[in-house]
Amino acid sequence: MKPKSKILVIAGSDSSGGAGIQADIKTITALGSYAMTAITAITTQNTTGVKSIIPIDAKEISNQIEFTSKDIKPDALKIGMLHSSKVIKSVINSLDLIKVKKVVLDPVMVAKGGAKLIDDEAILILKNKLIKKVSLITPNVPEAEILAGIKIKTKEDMIHAASTLIDLGAKNVFIKGGHLNSKIVQDIFVNKKEIMVIKNKRITTSNTHGTGCTLSSAISTFFSCGKSLKNSCELATKYVNKSIRSNLNLGKGHGPINHLSSITIKKNFK
Repeated sequence: MKPKSKILVIAGSDSSGGAGIQADIKTITALGSYAMTAITAITTQNTTGVKSIIPIDAKEISNQIEFTSKDIKPDALKIGMLHSSKVIKSVINSLDLIKVKKVVLDPVMVAKGGAKLIDDEAILILKNKLIKKVSLITPNVPEAEILAGIKIKTKEDMIHAASTLIDLGAKNVFIKGGHLNSKIVQDIFVNKKEIMVIKNKRITTSNTHGTGCTLSSAISTFFSCGKSLKNSCELATKYVNKSIRSNLNLGKGHGPINHLSSITIKKNFK
């Protein structure tokens, strides 16, 4: 099979392969598209935690985006970890240059343990400038709370936060409800015209490392192939849930999900 579309991912790496650029490449490939990358940071990590983060210079990030796009024009962009205000400004400039219309932003701001990964100035630029440039923003509950300035405890709070982000200039918002303490996980898709709630039973497992990166890359892949954003969110959620249910159980901590859940190996490769 030939790739159905081309996607450029702007994000940090994960040496253990479960999240970041590595998860993005696996997801995009498993769903039938071609992945390109602009790496924003190199992390040393495993399933038990992050040992170190080495940021890539803002100019080099822009060089990766622009030089790659000049040769192979992406059908969509997926943006993940942007570690400073300088990097965010640099990415905004590159977006203006390469003019790709389909852009999905996963605003990676909060670590699994709850610690903020980017400073207040960077959050402000992301909130006031970057979200206006993208097609969709996919925050989890803690990230939506920071961006909207609203405490989220219910589905109604999620809708309120999403509407606040629309007022700030976001075109479409998909808030992931996994952080709320409930047996049914509710994800909310909101734009000026509609609200869609996706409900799924919570899957009890500690192997959920990289779900946010995977979801946003899956949305980008479906969106790049011509699906609507709303349908892309539904299909990506199904893919992520199937990948979680596989319960790979690798490592001693929060293990990765199974990105190969969408693939059946043909007879001649068995």
